[in-house]
Amino acid sequence: MIVVQFVVVLVFVFIGARLGGIGIGLAGGAGVIVLGLLGLEVDPATGVPWDVLGIIMCVIAAIAAMQAAGGLDYLVAKTEVVLRARPRNITFLAPLVTYFMTVFAGTGQVAFSTLPVIAEVAKESDVRPSRPLSIAVVASQMAIAASPISAAVVAMAAVVEPLGVDYLTLLTVAGVSTLVGCMVGAVVASRQGVELQDDPVYQERLAKGLVKRREERAGFVAKPRALLSLVIFAAALLVVVLYSTAVSDSVGLIEDPTITRSGAIMTFMLLAGLLIAVFCKIDVSTVITQQTFRSGMSAAVCIIGVAWLGNTFVQGHTAQIEELGGDIIQRYPWMLAVVLLLASALLYSQAATTIALMPVAAGMGVAATTLVASFPAVTGLFLLPTYTTVVAAIELDDTGTTRIGKYLFNHSFMVPGLVSVATAVAVGFGLAPLLI
Repeated sequence: MIVVQFVVVLVFVFIGARLGGIGIGLAGGAGVIVLGLLGLEVDPATGVPWDVLGIIMCVIAAIAAMQAAGGLDYLVAKTEVVLRARPRNITFLAPLVTYFMTVFAGTGQVAFSTLPVIAEVAKESDVRPSRPLSIAVVASQMAIAASPISAAVVAMAAVVEPLGVDYLTLLTVAGVSTLVGCMVGAVVASRQGVELQDDPVYQERLAKGLVKRREERAGFVAKPRALLSLVIFAAALLVVVLYSTAVSDSVGLIEDPTITRSGAIMTFMLLAGLLIAVFCKIDVSTVITQQTFRSGMSAAVCIIGVAWLGNTFVQGHTAQIEELGGDIIQRYPWMLAVVLLLASALLYSQAATTIALMPVAAGMGVAATTLVASFPAVTGLFLLPTYTTVVAAIELDDTGTTRIGKYLFNHSFMVPGLVSVATAVAVGFGLAPLLI
């Protein structure tokens, strides 16, 4: 029966992947029904990661308020200045931009706004666009593991803190390892594929007039309080980091806190949205019309469905999974990273992967250093070329260099992504024992 139920999980994940977007969440919910009919207990209280959903919704609400105030456009405009200042180095600058924007915002959806700029600057500099676009997308996914307000980090902190790993140490190891991994991936990406002028697909599209050259945005004028909205959001982020560190068991500056870390993230993000609405004088009715709000709420629905599906299966077979995998992971710790990488591609979410598998790994007796070192591997959403930012990068590159290969898996994101994750995990295994 466990095999049948696992096949059900895979089938509905595949259906969701085929539908794309919010479809992964809808299919996940349908899969939960089938698992229930096959004998597994379906309990939304334990199967649905409510804290994660709350964090996503509150963070997205604050970001959408900042976007309504012009803060996100202001940030993108400044990013464009940076990218255009050194266009020949865009393969290395692009991942830095998307990485730190994601760390700042707690969601990889902010990368959408920079991908068109990356594609334009690459073309103008005769750089093969697939090089910066591929690693920029990978960096935006990996940065989730280093963002202090991401749902994945909060879920991971809940697993490792009882093992003696404080919040700041987790962020330090994840931040250093993922950033180094992305930069090594950028080196690989910079050598991937032939030069733009030698690419036959590009030449064919150029001859057909399908490649457009767009000039730098002229006369961009920021909204009057755009910078203020950025400052408010950044201040709220800083407060969240300080509070989360203070309530950590190993730091212990605040004992018996009345607000949990998850609660702090939710409330301070909502407060940031309120302050932006009041002091930046935005029309709050426009918040829900922002692209970040729509994308974020779509992600929330996806996590409800796919995390519920995965958690229902894992919780129903925890004993068998621990018995089967415990000895293997104890002997070969790096195998945990492989499992996380493959699971993240199926679950379409760093947070859902962390919630579903990290508690099980901890229950197997896996060392805290192994858990923290393997954490960057939850970011393998690039493995299947159906994730939103992957699809967006392919569509935005009208040169045709960013593409899906004949065999599905030989796409532009695969090699830079695998190298980045492998490097991050390797750095984590070296760094974690020194800090934990």
